Amino acid sequence: MKLRFRKYIFPAILCAAVLAGCSDDLEVQPYDGLTIDQTTGTPEGLKAATIGNYNYIKDPYYTRNFHMLAEYPSDNVALSGTTTDPLFYAYNYQHLTSMSITDNFFRKAYQAIYGTNVVIEKLQEGQSEELDQVLGENYFLRAMVHFDLVNIFGRPYAQDGGASLGVMIRDNTDIDDLPPRSTVKEVYDFIVKDLEKAASLMGSSKSSSFASKEVAYALLSRVHLYMENYEKAIEYADLVIDSGRYTLLPTADLPNYFTYANETNKETIFAIKHTLQDDRTWGSLGSMYLSDGMGYGEMYASESYRNLIDKFEEDKRREFIVPVYEKNADGSVKTGANGKPVLATRNGYPKYYITKYSYQEGVVTLSSPVYLRLAEMYLNRAEANAKLGNDEAALEDVNLIRRRAGLAGDALFSASNMMGYTSVLDVVLDERRLELAWEAQRKYDVFRNKRTMVRNYPGTHLPSGSNTQEIPYTHPRVVYFIPEQEIILNPKLEQNP
Repeated sequence: MKLRFRKYIFPAILCAAVLAGCSDDLEVQPYDGLTIDQTTGTPEGLKAATIGNYNYIKDPYYTRNFHMLAEYPSDNVALSGTTTDPLFYAYNYQHLTSMSITDNFFRKAYQAIYGTNVVIEKLQEGQSEELDQVLGENYFLRAMVHFDLVNIFGRPYAQDGGASLGVMIRDNTDIDDLPPRSTVKEVYDFIVKDLEKAASLMGSSKSSSFASKEVAYALLSRVHLYMENYEKAIEYADLVIDSGRYTLLPTADLPNYFTYANETNKETIFAIKHTLQDDRTWGSLGSMYLSDGMGYGEMYASESYRNLIDKFEEDKRREFIVPVYEKNADGSVKTGANGKPVLATRNGYPKYYITKYSYQEGVVTLSSPVYLRLAEMYLNRAEANAKLGNDEAALEDVNLIRRRAGLAGDALFSASNMMGYTSVLDVVLDERRLELAWEAQRKYDVFRNKRTMVRNYPGTHLPSGSNTQEIPYTHPRVVYFIPEQEIILNPKLEQNP
């Protein structure tokens, strides 16, 4: 048993060290590295190992699988057919105990954590501001990966105060240490401690391809919101907003948000940097959402999301959705008997492509997935204020986001213009849905607020003979099974029901 575990964990340090394409400018090429001898023996080597740790979260086993596991169970997407890819089981809540997207995500996540622990154990605090920054980045990455893991495999903190089982906490490089699952609360407490440490060590000079003080603050805002520590969620959101480092993209530029390199986008707080050499082509996130000479184009904007966004035609966020029309032989758009364009379909499902993961720097399948951005900070603050009873403050932040989206007048909320809503919290949650769609947050927003995921629209998620799929927050498949092979390697791991 121990030998098998060693084979699992040793590649982590090797991969963090032996990475192709060393660059003299780590700021420009944040995911390249040096040789293994240079990696663990000197401060310069540990800086290179840190670049290797960023490389772990860029790996498709991490980034692509996390996106599928977090976003595909939401009510923002509609799958247009079955697929041999296990993403189908994430989408329709028919999880398996052995499923490659959970297997690979789990393993890559703990490899990344192991890599951060190597640096944290070897790099002494206080040597220099530069090395403290490096140390802080590893504390941030360790916290971020634990956070992603606990949200995939542990129930939302707010459902039971974190009493249910979360994931293993790994804070050392002892390969013989096979811990059981900690509770969700214990994992969250560990994450908060790591993020506070990271913020104390880091400065503010790094681009959004790297962690910095404000990046740690931004994730702390999200973490505390999930923990229902609303004053803390507001405090950290304010630290980011008031830092002056970030500004909302102008209204006219909003539809092009995700086409810009993240370092040039003043709204992006942290993104998982992809350059042209990292383009995953058919295996990219955008490939499932759009086909434009490349890409499968099988996952579409759901009817329920389109109904919500279409309430106001001037909403610039509608432009992230591209309806696809049938073409005549001459390439012109085909029109029906009513004179309107005929929507193209796949297996009878209308095609509405999504562009949030496409066209970075003009490349169809290239994108740097945005993990944290300024708009979320305003919406975190809005939700926290709504739950504290500060309705006016909550609506003020919602309206700020709506104005940026091009809305004005009667499209803005007030105490006298609730547009049919009876709760300010409902207003905020729908605005989060509108603004953060397809950014891997909707599933968590629904279930941590103890609501039901209602998917009452066409798609292959529908049970036979039914026109809706409803997943209550108490459903066992709100979380995924711990990969069966990991339980074999570590019998202390208890399976989810």
